[in-house]
Amino acid sequence: MPPRRVVTGRSKEPRKRFAEELRLLRAQKGDSLRKLGEVLGWDASLFGKMESGKTIGSPEVVEALAQHYGTEEWLLTLWELAVGDPTQFKEQYRRYMSLEREAMSLWQYSVRRPPGLLQTAAYAREALAAGGHRGKELDEQVDARVDRRNLLEGDDPPPFRVILCEAVLRNSLRNPLEWREQLQHLVDASERPNITLHVLPFGTGLHGLDSTDVMFLRLLDGSTVAYVETDVRGELIEENHRVERLQRRYDAVRDLALSPAESQKFITRLLEEMPCEPST
Repeated sequence: MPPRRVVTGRSKEPRKRFAEELRLLRAQKGDSLRKLGEVLGWDASLFGKMESGKTIGSPEVVEALAQHYGTEEWLLTLWELAVGDPTQFKEQYRRYMSLEREAMSLWQYSVRRPPGLLQTAAYAREALAAGGHRGKELDEQVDARVDRRNLLEGDDPPPFRVILCEAVLRNSLRNPLEWREQLQHLVDASERPNITLHVLPFGTGLHGLDSTDVMFLRLLDGSTVAYVETDVRGELIEENHRVERLQRRYDAVRDLALSPAESQKFITRLLEEMPCEPST
């Protein structure tokens, strides 16, 4: 049987192929990135990031590109394949981490674990070990997570609002002293002027974020992106209409949560109920 011929020589990975086709279409059209931005009404840098594979853009942007290039449904189909590309998720997380460092403000809802930005080293180690990290890789991941806390420190740290489901405060570490340290760290964090902490107690009923951790980042250009995590995967969301829907759910959850003062008292009570020394 003769060997299979390569038809185009282009990438077979959906995300890379999408970026390649965008570059080719623009070259064929004879547009510069600047002209493309002027014609379609988005910043030229967005199209540059899409062509370099740093982002795949929103469906609204891709639809506008498809109309501009006259590709009908073909370009949208490539975009949908890129969205489902497994390599997309690692790229999205790397991009999220970059955006997190640049964010003007952050707000999060956590279902079962404290946000990475508020985890102690001991908590991070147990959580990452439970996720399968071992040895040197585990040490590096713990150091990286602890280093992220620097984002909320310094002379002008960004404001951070976090809502913790009560399950976060009930799902303790195996070591009681390390768990006490984590709870105390949350209390201490809630006293800092740039951090607002709420507790969503059990019994408040079902809501739109029951099984979803979500972090919102307000960026320098005034836009907001969201990063959602479930038990299976994480996803960076940049489409305005999807971010808006998540923000409405977040606001509804915040309306159900305790005030910052009541939340601090709630966690402090849990600390007071704990034994000071591990039982023997």
